[in-house]
Amino acid sequence: MTSTDIKITKASSSKIHQVNFDNLGFGQVFSDHMMVVDYQNGKWGEAEIVPYGNLSVAPSLTTLHYAQTIFEGLKAFRQADGSVAVYRPEKHAARFNISAERLCMPDFPEELFVEGVKQLLSIDSEWVPSQKGTSLYIRPFMFATDEFLGVRPSRAYKFLIITSPAGSYYEGGVKVIVEDKYVRASEGGTGFTKTGGNYAASLYPAVKALEKGYHQILWTDSKEHKYVEEIGTMNVMFQIGDKLVTPELNSSLLAGVTRASVIELAKHWNIPIEERKLSIDEIVEAHEKGILKDAFGTGTAATITHIETLNYKGKDYHLPPIEERQLSKKFHNYLSKLKVGEAEDELKWMTSI
Repeated sequence: MTSTDIKITKASSSKIHQVNFDNLGFGQVFSDHMMVVDYQNGKWGEAEIVPYGNLSVAPSLTTLHYAQTIFEGLKAFRQADGSVAVYRPEKHAARFNISAERLCMPDFPEELFVEGVKQLLSIDSEWVPSQKGTSLYIRPFMFATDEFLGVRPSRAYKFLIITSPAGSYYEGGVKVIVEDKYVRASEGGTGFTKTGGNYAASLYPAVKALEKGYHQILWTDSKEHKYVEEIGTMNVMFQIGDKLVTPELNSSLLAGVTRASVIELAKHWNIPIEERKLSIDEIVEAHEKGILKDAFGTGTAATITHIETLNYKGKDYHLPPIEERQLSKKFHNYLSKLKVGEAEDELKWMTSI
């Protein structure tokens, strides 16, 4: 058996007829099959694609107590010719193992990660929606499976991939509030990984932001609350004058795949871009001078999300109307068309199924 051999057991019947593809929402319905691989005795076992279903776990499962779990999120799209393609799966496979290392978990074979995505989508290809703005969300994840209450890395793990037809994550622009009290992550911690604990830490301040009428939080550094880092579900970019500026990566900031794509496109299109420390004071000053032309989030869920309003210390700063934002619209239009096969894949980012 090679590293990419996958045993397949198909569901006896499909649930697809129960799904309203005109009203999908996000992460609410799941496709017929999932991939499962167990890690025991220092090695990965046989990969299987099986019918989607519940898992049985012990109350003493170490993940339930110590949160040794990681995940990824990527998307497949229905192409203009009716076929299916996935956006940058290799990039997600590599990032998955960056998270695994930090969480003391075993590397998962990147070739098997990508092949598992391909075979799962080949079987469940009818679940990839064709309506505008929709996609099939793909969620690979891994968690510790030792039944043990001592604090140490688990010796056994389970890797899975599940998929979910999804509509738009955000409709239109968002209102964002700068967080200068709570901390999502700090340097030296796990902020650069996709682990559940990071998101758990963000829930309370996110709820407080919603109560104030804001969709998302713009997190700042944990030491001074001076430098911007990322938005709750996205990386963030600002157009100051003619330059695109985004916070430089550090150990408290996630290296987003869409972030990387925008940076690569900017360089490919000769658009000035800077990755550096960016203070909230600089952003406010740019707004006051009239040179803050754009602000937007980048992420798998929404690709490009325009920031309409930025609140800092109780004051709302309103950004230019979305229709006037040439740069972010250029990225959004290209990536949106690329993913559905309506634009040339200049940088070879799409993987056909």
